[in-house]
Amino acid sequence: MELGNHLQRIADCCRTASQALRKSTMDLKDDQEEQQVVAAGLRYAGSKLQNFAFLFLSLFIISCQEQVDLPLAKIAGTVPIIEAEWTDFAAFNEVKISLAQNYFDTTSFQPVGDAEVAILVPGTEEIFPFIYVPASKSYKPVFDRLVAEVGTRYELQIRWRENFYLAEGLMLQPPTLDSLTYQFEEERTFRDEGYYIKAYGKIPFEEDNFYRIKVIQNDTLLNDRDDYLLFDDTFGLSFFEEGLELNYAFRAEDRVRLILYRFNEPVYDYFNQLVGLLFTDGGLFSPPPQNPDTNIRTIRGDAQAEGYFMVSPIISQSVFIKPEVDSEDGE
Repeated sequence: MELGNHLQRIADCCRTASQALRKSTMDLKDDQEEQQVVAAGLRYAGSKLQNFAFLFLSLFIISCQEQVDLPLAKIAGTVPIIEAEWTDFAAFNEVKISLAQNYFDTTSFQPVGDAEVAILVPGTEEIFPFIYVPASKSYKPVFDRLVAEVGTRYELQIRWRENFYLAEGLMLQPPTLDSLTYQFEEERTFRDEGYYIKAYGKIPFEEDNFYRIKVIQNDTLLNDRDDYLLFDDTFGLSFFEEGLELNYAFRAEDRVRLILYRFNEPVYDYFNQLVGLLFTDGGLFSPPPQNPDTNIRTIRGDAQAEGYFMVSPIISQSVFIKPEVDSEDGE
């Protein structure tokens, strides 16, 4: 009897313990679910807080931004622009005079036709007068048979209103331009399909190596800002003997003319700075536009002139690009 009562008490204890264990397990499961819910809520709140913080920061930055207007230089008074070329080829000899415009001014070209223009040889009585030609809006030599000679120094004189301008230049010996060749190239990265021309020649000079190449395609001068082909002897001149390739993709039946100039260093510097000016877009990180350094001096008057006086030999060659003939068609 006592043994039975004892066993009954043990069984009751086991049931109580089992019930307690089940309740504890259920409570633990409820706690875990509650923790998951809380964690999810925290993640959601955190994402919303991040979005709010990003939005607030963006609005703050925008509100702090200020439009920056950089003042561009304005032309004060009258500024003549002189573009003078004196060569050993009569057709290239001319002087253009126009009035300067502000950098972003789009008004039309304003030529000056009432100036007195002449080129002379200092220390001599040799003088070459010029006359204004309305058709070309430039000054041409009165005697077009007179041209520049190698080794001679020339002086440009311009009188306009109360102003007097002077510039000088030495006629240098020309380099040699032997031949022009062309070859068809397939399209590649950064390179269009077409015929590419190479110029072969020789430059034997040890100093005054400042050159420009002009390219004329079918009677049209390529005169964009990418078409100022300037080079000197900074990296040597052997590449001219090995073939100087023009970075243009020409087409079959194009007639291409190459003109090579050799001029003094101040003119080379002028064109180099002009190219830099042409690539200035007026943006916040671009240097402010400024005029290239001129080799023209203002001797008298208040109107400071800009531009250049170039004395140079002319070397010119042309090539006609013949269409490739298929081998089957040629038989």
